[in-house]
Amino acid sequence: MKTPGGMLLTGIELDRSSPVPLYRQLYLQVRKQILSGRLPGGTRLPSTRTLCKELGLSRITLLNAFDQLTSEGFLASRTGAGSYVGNEWEGRKAAADKPRKPPRLSSMSQAVHSLRSDLFSGMSYSAWAPDCPTSFLPSHPAYDAFPMPAWKRLINRHLRKPGKAELGYGELKGLLRLREAIVEYVADARGIECSADQVVITSGAQQAFNLLGMLLLNPGDSVWMEDPGHIAARIAFQAQGCQLVPLPIDDQGLDVQQGLRECPEARLAFTTPARQHPLGTTMSYARRQELIDWAGRYQGWIIEDDCDSEFRYVGRPQPALYAMDQWDKVIHVGTFSKVLYPSLRLGYVILPEDLVEPFCAIRAVMDRSPSTLHQATTADFMLDGHFLGHIRRMRNLYQARQACLVEVLQRHLGGFLTVNAVEAGLHLIGWLPEATDDAALARSLADHQVYTYALRDYCIRHQMPPGLLLGFAAMPETQAEQRVQEFARGLSALGVRI
Repeated sequence: MKTPGGMLLTGIELDRSSPVPLYRQLYLQVRKQILSGRLPGGTRLPSTRTLCKELGLSRITLLNAFDQLTSEGFLASRTGAGSYVGNEWEGRKAAADKPRKPPRLSSMSQAVHSLRSDLFSGMSYSAWAPDCPTSFLPSHPAYDAFPMPAWKRLINRHLRKPGKAELGYGELKGLLRLREAIVEYVADARGIECSADQVVITSGAQQAFNLLGMLLLNPGDSVWMEDPGHIAARIAFQAQGCQLVPLPIDDQGLDVQQGLRECPEARLAFTTPARQHPLGTTMSYARRQELIDWAGRYQGWIIEDDCDSEFRYVGRPQPALYAMDQWDKVIHVGTFSKVLYPSLRLGYVILPEDLVEPFCAIRAVMDRSPSTLHQATTADFMLDGHFLGHIRRMRNLYQARQACLVEVLQRHLGGFLTVNAVEAGLHLIGWLPEATDDAALARSLADHQVYTYALRDYCIRHQMPPGLLLGFAAMPETQAEQRVQEFARGLSALGVRI
């Protein structure tokens, strides 16, 4: 409401206990009202005497705020007439009230946003927190069992006297000591023979997929994808404008013959042979050879995501595809996210020699190598013998946690879910009654703070029986009973008979 002295400043609330000075608080709130159109251009403000009385401020505090607003063009002084909102703000409210148009985004950005929103729209960010009370989300390791004392000692070793190596930009390929440690590890664990020059450190496996897509794919290129398969890798390739060729999974892994029938000239095949994600199948030796023969014959590339190869509970792992490749067509991607912890943001790519320099050229434009401090700590963790011991302990721990969760699920939900222990990995699948809409069920459970993923979300074309992915690695045995009971209560609240 206007008065002879100008428009009163309503809605100004000053917090005298705040560390922010009063003049600054006043400046910010008046500025906000002008930007929002609540104070239109040309509006005359009350006199400083009126405002001092109205707001309980000293004149110097008020003048400090007004001086800053005037210097930035929000207010204008007129000799003998007081202060006015600058004329350039005229019509601001009308413009602010108009429906906002969506931002103009690139085709890639629109594709990524749309695809990711479709798949993860029902998932609360709180579900990703490790202490989320009823999270069955897969891919979370045992945060409670990480050897933090040893890790702290190693990281402090580099923090005591940090130098250029720790504080600088770092090597483009990543810290040499870490790359050498990875070479030693994959030779022993995965049968891979390579040099440190062929290893590039990335910010996790996802960055590796994005960079490899930029390196190898043009819009319109065809990509063989496991169906069901890795969601984030799928989105990365679709964002490049590629055409997906969904191939089913049988008891030997990716159906290569189906790929040869549908699209033998595909540019790339993406696969998780050590433990197919999400079904858990291990690709047979014969099927691996078929896939490598296709790449050699048709000049295709294979991205081998070495998903969960460290956590096998039955039998010995098959050799990595990279170790079998005589054509130099396989690219091996590994990560420390599940072996150590996800926020470490360290992964690696092992490249055929001809791809190293082109990959590094794209890497130099898109990003630098991850934190050298974390790379150095991880290298020490591996070279000092902690890494292999940690994997052995986690393998035993996860096997026990899986057995516990399977038992509790069968006891409480055996009439609704069918669950069996898996031979590798960090999650199992709870198979649902045939007519169940697993995607709708997962979204509804999230409304009751029970978080899981539907198997349907991983499918492109080939539909699977309905199921839910249930992570067990981050669930201590002492919590399994409570979490399954909460799961059961969530189902009951949805009217599901269990």
